[in-house]
Amino acid sequence: MVAITMFPSIATVAGGALIASPNGAFRDRVVDRLQGRCRPVQQVQGGADALAKLEKGDWQMLFLDRRVSDLDTEELIEIIQKRFPGIQVVLLDSHAEFSPDAAERKTERENENGKNNLVNNNFGNKDSEQERESDQDQDKDVDKDKDKDKDKMRGKCEPLPGMIGASDAMRRMYRLARLVAGRSTTVLIAGATGSGKELVAQALHQLSPRAGRAFIAVNCAAIPEALLESELFGHTRGAFTGAVQAQLGRIPAAHGGTLFLDEVSELPLGMQAKLLRFLEQKEVQRLGTAETTRVDVRVIAASNVDLGERARRGEFREDLFYRLSAFPLELPTLAERRSDILPLAEHFLACMAAAMHMATPRLSGEAMRILECHSWKGNVRELQHVMERASILVESGDTVLAEHLYFPFLHRDVSPAIHHSCSTLAS
Repeated sequence: MVAITMFPSIATVAGGALIASPNGAFRDRVVDRLQGRCRPVQQVQGGADALAKLEKGDWQMLFLDRRVSDLDTEELIEIIQKRFPGIQVVLLDSHAEFSPDAAERKTERENENGKNNLVNNNFGNKDSEQERESDQDQDKDVDKDKDKDKDKMRGKCEPLPGMIGASDAMRRMYRLARLVAGRSTTVLIAGATGSGKELVAQALHQLSPRAGRAFIAVNCAAIPEALLESELFGHTRGAFTGAVQAQLGRIPAAHGGTLFLDEVSELPLGMQAKLLRFLEQKEVQRLGTAETTRVDVRVIAASNVDLGERARRGEFREDLFYRLSAFPLELPTLAERRSDILPLAEHFLACMAAAMHMATPRLSGEAMRILECHSWKGNVRELQHVMERASILVESGDTVLAEHLYFPFLHRDVSPAIHHSCSTLAS
């Protein structure tokens, strides 16, 4: 777990330090304070750039200005906790006054009391009036751009292409997804079955510079183990019994585009090693040949289980887990985004009605209440199926009633009010 602390005693820091702040003068002062204490020391302007640097370098500390505008600091710290265990995060404020010496003394007192708290202070201690005036000028510039930043932030929270939902949980996911979409960073999408992981992967591809190239989806659980290597990497003619013609392979087919590995947790351990080598070398070797081919592919993986826990139990390669989860995205369950249930239900009804060239039926008040109260253990996919059945049962009517809603036995709630079947219609 990431150690989130006050300005630490950094005389013993062996690794590098990274400073993330939109305030250039503030970054320079932090660099001055760190001279001779740790190496290397580098600067970035925002949270997304900090994540990219952390992925590539050997860092021990991140000095994070809470005023970075491109990413919420709490969300950034949460990502670092999962992706970069062991890094110390120092949360600072470039707009306040802060004495690092006093902070060190306070940290020592807190450590004596067994505390390790996140402290919101500034690394300032301005050394001259000239620096103070410079900071005030920069603060004015920041204020002038505040409205523009808010507009940009609203844009980053807009639903991804092909997705519906305005709940807080989904807006946070949209913002993170839009931040990483334009990069080639590997993304791991975590979410329960039916929550829309492939939709997110497709949206990341559409929002990236690779949008005009191939999007290749592979369900790692659906391909037999004996055929998996051939499917992913390809084979030459005669490479094995039954190989009557050469096959390109899914990874080379995605060259220049995006490879989506769904249910990546189901990859056999032997194939995990080969996938790791591809991710590190960006080369593929087809079965039946010793030649390797360079491939430019952006990889997005998805899992409906806790891949980190699988890695801890030795059921998934730890090095591959860290390589895949360079930028994790977590999809909430439908039960965690209840404000999105009715908009999604109405969307599905509209799509099905349009396909049948019919008027879109509306939801009755009781039907709405039932939909909002259901547990939705099958998530968005279950809701889609319930709405599809309801659109059939409503026939030519204009209203979806409670008796039109049917929930599979596996996902039924205990509440008798939600137990509906076709018996009423049949009678």
